[in-house]
Amino acid sequence: MVQLHDQTLRDAHQSILATRMRTEDMLPIAQKMDEIGFWSMEVWGGATYDVPIRFLNEDPWERLRALREAMPNTKLQMLERAMNIVAYWNFPDEVVHKFIGLAKKNGCDYFRIFDALNDLRNMKTPIEATLEVGGHAQGCVSYTISPVHTVERYVQDLIQLDKWGCQSVCIKDMAGMIAPQVAYDIIKGYKDSGAKAPIDLHSHYTSGMTGMAYWAACEAGVDVLDTSMSPISGGTGGVPTESVVAALKGTKYDTGYDMHQLIEIRKYFMEIWHKYRHLIRQEAMKVDPSVMVHQIPGGMLSNLVSQLEMQGATDKYYDVLDETARVREEMGYPPLVTPTSQVVGVQSVMNVLFGRYKKIPKETIDYCKGMYGKSPAPIKPEIMELVLGPDWKDQVIDCRPADLVAKDMWDIRKKELAELAPSIDMTDENIMTYTLFPEVGLKFLKGEAIPEFTSDQLPLNKDHDATRAMVKSFFPELPAVYLETEPPEARTVAGPAPIPTEFNVEVDGDFFEVKVEPTGGYVTSAGGAAGAPCATGGPDPNAIGMQKTGCQGNLWKLTVKVGDKVKKGDVVAILEVMKMESNIESDFDGEVKEIYANEGDMVKTGDVMMRIE
Repeated sequence: MVQLHDQTLRDAHQSILATRMRTEDMLPIAQKMDEIGFWSMEVWGGATYDVPIRFLNEDPWERLRALREAMPNTKLQMLERAMNIVAYWNFPDEVVHKFIGLAKKNGCDYFRIFDALNDLRNMKTPIEATLEVGGHAQGCVSYTISPVHTVERYVQDLIQLDKWGCQSVCIKDMAGMIAPQVAYDIIKGYKDSGAKAPIDLHSHYTSGMTGMAYWAACEAGVDVLDTSMSPISGGTGGVPTESVVAALKGTKYDTGYDMHQLIEIRKYFMEIWHKYRHLIRQEAMKVDPSVMVHQIPGGMLSNLVSQLEMQGATDKYYDVLDETARVREEMGYPPLVTPTSQVVGVQSVMNVLFGRYKKIPKETIDYCKGMYGKSPAPIKPEIMELVLGPDWKDQVIDCRPADLVAKDMWDIRKKELAELAPSIDMTDENIMTYTLFPEVGLKFLKGEAIPEFTSDQLPLNKDHDATRAMVKSFFPELPAVYLETEPPEARTVAGPAPIPTEFNVEVDGDFFEVKVEPTGGYVTSAGGAAGAPCATGGPDPNAIGMQKTGCQGNLWKLTVKVGDKVKKGDVVAILEVMKMESNIESDFDGEVKEIYANEGDMVKTGDVMMRIE
């Protein structure tokens, strides 16, 4: 018998629907899913902590408690990113222990613990914390393909996780590229070693060969397979639950699940698929064997498409795929799973939009320093020098990255939250939200977060911006005017309206095109050099020295104020672009005269942020 771990309420919609499924659309079907008898269900962790507070105005802790109450008979699992927990940076041991204790208290049974670089040093603390609170620790290795990622290496890592007391282990093939023979060899090698913990295979349907890999895994002795209900599966998503149940029926691997019950559940998720149709993208639903080259996982791929749409650069999609493979090799073949998928993905987008390594996010710098852990293979020296400078060897650490994090972070964050929002209920869960995501978490806790949509607003109508983006995915030949994601009258800058510089002038019945060049000041826009033309229709950036716009993001921090003197190259603001920090640098010397945007604002391509004379 092989058991199934269902991921419909976490990885499925993270991979295909940008993690946007709301709790009120999960609860109506929870009882029926609870009756199936799944080995476990993954309903939390990963991006389902970040996205609800960032885009849905939902409390992730309330979601966990609600699902726990609705599914009392099924083990609930979360995806835990080792010392990153559910974020993209390291936390001290105390915070990791507190988080896992809170997750267990609020309803989580199983903890799938992985490290993006398979640096086992980063996994030991969360494994120990899970065992201490009576949770089920599933030690996980992230699967990727490279000259240094051999079958023997994976088997040895899995054996070590078993020795540390993990109650189960998992091969996490987040990009859906494990070949049948490799799946067989790793699982057989682990089983033959005498290790006791059951082994689970997680994969996606991206390459199109995952069904064969699952059968090979069964032949090798796999205990658990990861699946998702069919309406939210396929492409960059997972393997259909119903299909695996049907395929194994009558064999020695038969799951024993009731197919009629599964079909009833399928009907519900077909409605959900229609309801969330605005998030569907053609690229995410296609089988894509090129994943064997670029190795971009499902969640990263669907979000990459979304991010390129926001940057107005969907035509760069295949350029980014090619660049991702190149950057990954240069950076020592990291598996593309959060947070290293973000590091490599964002750097690849920046390279395509601005030139190779012309813009380097803070996270790329930290990765090269070893702040995420040890890279699987050495990072190329020329890249280290580009990112860190000629003294790069002196900047690289060799300790566990979390050892460098402030040990008293919890106490610091607790004090900050009490001062910044004294009216907030100071529960451990609220303090944890602020600790994990200070800027976004504070906005959410203060009641200032605005949901992109609520369940009763779905499906969005054909004129909604997000629906138009979906239509563009399937009908790229439609006129641009129909596909415009924002009407011209709604496009504004973050401050005063831009000054027009091109006019048609009539003189005695004759029309002349006249261009006017303003003088006396410069304006800095969000983004960087060599970006897309200003979407606001403002003055010619080249004519007045305006820095061209390159990207959209959240204005995380202003590093200057009115009256400050700046030099060319000084950082004047920091954007959060695709969850990574991107510096905005001044292109000239001068004095900050006006600032039009506030910290926390979503800055669009072409928005004017400040004026520097």
